Amino acid sequence: MIAAPAFHVIPGIAVRRLLRGGSKEVIDAVDAAYRLHGEKNTVNPPSHFLRYPDHPANRIIALPASLGGDEGVDGLKWISSFPANIKQGLPRASAVLILNDQKTGYPFACLESSVISATRTAASAALMARKLTESRGRPRSIGIVGTGLIARYILEFLLADGCKPEQLVLFDKDHRQAESFAQKVLGGSDLDALVVNRPESVVRSCDLVVLATTTARPYLHGRSLLDNSPVILNVSLRDIGPALVLDSVNIVDDVAHVFQAGTSVHLTESLVGHRDFVDAEVHDVLEGWAPPPDRPVVFSPFGLGVLDLAVGALVYRRAMQEGLATEIPGFHGELERHRPLGALNED
Repeated sequence: MIAAPAFHVIPGIAVRRLLRGGSKEVIDAVDAAYRLHGEKNTVNPPSHFLRYPDHPANRIIALPASLGGDEGVDGLKWISSFPANIKQGLPRASAVLILNDQKTGYPFACLESSVISATRTAASAALMARKLTESRGRPRSIGIVGTGLIARYILEFLLADGCKPEQLVLFDKDHRQAESFAQKVLGGSDLDALVVNRPESVVRSCDLVVLATTTARPYLHGRSLLDNSPVILNVSLRDIGPALVLDSVNIVDDVAHVFQAGTSVHLTESLVGHRDFVDAEVHDVLEGWAPPPDRPVVFSPFGLGVLDLAVGALVYRRAMQEGLATEIPGFHGELERHRPLGALNED
């Protein structure tokens, strides 16, 4: 006879503490999840979007998933994106992650997940930056378009993974945000940062470019932008116009997921009527496929729920070991299949 698992809550302050300084372990967990996904040892249904006709910029996304392997887990990330939060001094996104037991289906943990989501995104970006620059050398200049929380996490993971740029080039449509990033995020470091007035200046001048904006449609179009053959981490997915997509080597995390919701590759597919411009998925890169060193490369990750599960399960195990998970006694309100009539009125 099996029992329902105990249910624990792990707040954001504990998640941050548990992930602090653990970038290598997180990158390894993301790497392993990508490999399991490529081996068909996951279930990763399409993401589901809750949208608001009167506030089209806002959305809440459900990412259900199942991760196989020795420490398999099921679950759901529920993440909101409300861009107007930024004007109020709040990050754009907030999230929770529910973990479910694979034997019973019962939920056993709820984790604050904005940090987990940012961390898995950053780990994915750092992993692919490493792999995609192996044949051309580590980047000497890194550009960031969109200087928010995600950009900060990606930069931290890039540096922790061995990137040693000589210069950072920053752009944000709110110039004050870019200046704040340079002062508050980079102020205590020895990194040389240049804030520019146009996103095109970032792309033209950097070996590695991070696109981490909230844009709903492409704004980078000119083909000459890619004359320097950069590696572009197209994290926000909608920054690059179809002409630039077609001129690049394109890597995606999962072909079945990224061609939706107006992403750059989705718009390109609508224009040309096929997906032949996609050269590889992440699993191919991890198994040894490499892009030519003399062409621009664009990595477009739609974001897989299995990555959130991988990092969330890592955080859960650490939280249990260190006593940072709070058990909620009696969370599962009905564990007896048969009870006398009237039991609902009992205390």
